[in-house]
Amino acid sequence: MEVSFLIDTNRYSDFVRNVPEVVERFVSAREILVPFIVAAELRGGFLAGVQAKHNEVVFDEFLSNRHVGILFADNGTIRTYASIYAELRKNGTPIPVNDMWIAALAVQHSLPLYTRDQHFDNIPQLSRI
Repeated sequence: MEVSFLIDTNRYSDFVRNVPEVVERFVSAREILVPFIVAAELRGGFLAGVQAKHNEVVFDEFLSNRHVGILFADNGTIRTYASIYAELRKNGTPIPVNDMWIAALAVQHSLPLYTRDQHFDNIPQLSRI
């Protein structure tokens, strides 16, 4: 089995669209952690779409896998977020707020983030897949 990692919203979308390289990585993962903010983004998107009920069922089924879990914020996440926020602001390289929360969870737990978004490159302490 491969490593444990956090996923970004776009990689979950790739997974349900059966993008081969993403499906392979998900299937071989030791553990896939869904940041709470990703779960919220997904569920919000489902409710705004035309297949809300179907997408909710698929996501709930994904979350029921024993290798998948939701990762929530705590005080350590808040401190990590603040550090990332200050660094990005100082460097003039802001990223979306939700993505700072995702990055904070990944950095706090020393886990790589599986994403397509290049703006995460602005966070040097973040390991990416």
